[in-house]
Amino acid sequence: MLAPTRAPRDGSIAVDRLRIITLLGRALLTLAVATVARAQAPDSLAAPLVASASTALSPPRVGGYIQARTASVTDIGFNAFLNRARVSVDGALPSKFSYRLLAEFQASAGVRSPATVSLREAIARWSPSPWAVTAGEFKTPFTREYLIPVPQLEMADLAVAVDSIAPKYDVGVMGEVAAGPYANLYVGVFNGEGANAIANRDSVAIVIARVTTRPLPQLALGGSYSHDSADSLRWGVDGVVTQSGAMVRAEYLTRHVRGRDTTRDDWGWYVLEGLRVMPRLQLYARQEDFQRPSYGLSRRVRSWQGAVNYDVAPGKVRVLLQFTRRIAGVKNSRVDTALAQVQVQL
Repeated sequence: MLAPTRAPRDGSIAVDRLRIITLLGRALLTLAVATVARAQAPDSLAAPLVASASTALSPPRVGGYIQARTASVTDIGFNAFLNRARVSVDGALPSKFSYRLLAEFQASAGVRSPATVSLREAIARWSPSPWAVTAGEFKTPFTREYLIPVPQLEMADLAVAVDSIAPKYDVGVMGEVAAGPYANLYVGVFNGEGANAIANRDSVAIVIARVTTRPLPQLALGGSYSHDSADSLRWGVDGVVTQSGAMVRAEYLTRHVRGRDTTRDDWGWYVLEGLRVMPRLQLYARQEDFQRPSYGLSRRVRSWQGAVNYDVAPGKVRVLLQFTRRIAGVKNSRVDTALAQVQVQL
């Protein structure tokens, strides 16, 4: 005959429950540790890899510059204005990618309207040397002077021929390759609508190419070509010579329209001479001529310019003094401009 079983006491029930809870807690902790380890494994698809010290990104670099000017113009008088006020953000990303943003806070909206804010550059760049691919909004690769960063320009403004003929900021994609220090090739496809255009209205792309070479350490040569459409193209050649603190840079540009005689093409040139007389003091002179024969002599512009650049704090503060004599129109009207500019860089 079986002996009757006794009901467990309340104390033993509490102990058993405590043991069960402890075992469950240990199991959950083990599962959590295993899950984290699996997520950090290289072959895991459950979660992205955690950035290590070797892949940590450097913080973005904020830059920019301000150009404040005063000018006195014949028959017009005195004028003080902000020529440029720009802020940039540059940064590096993994896998040889980088980015850049550049905004203009003093974009002209006409003489009678306040200046506005306008995007100048917004690019993503992949550069596995010696190749590179750039996409977004940026300067098109046309002419040597236009591609010089604005804070490094020797004169107050671009030469008239460069400003009138060269394509400017545009949206597109560009590939480039470097053959060491001896040559570079750039080829890009762009909308042709200019900066800040949100669409290609005519669905026609323009192709722009540029090649540069340096046969000697003191000599650099370049050529630019732009196929705007089936009936329009632009091209230019340039060169620069530097030696012992002196330099000479020259460019010739033209634009041709199919069906129009080449003698009626827009064309222009400039020659810039420079001399560093002291480590912080440079002297410059420029002669230029721009013509639009299809419009007659009324559109011809000739000018002579002289400038002094003084680096108060090299790379940070520069003072520019410039005199320009411009002759234009059928009557060869003369306009003289005396200009002073202070440039500060962030």
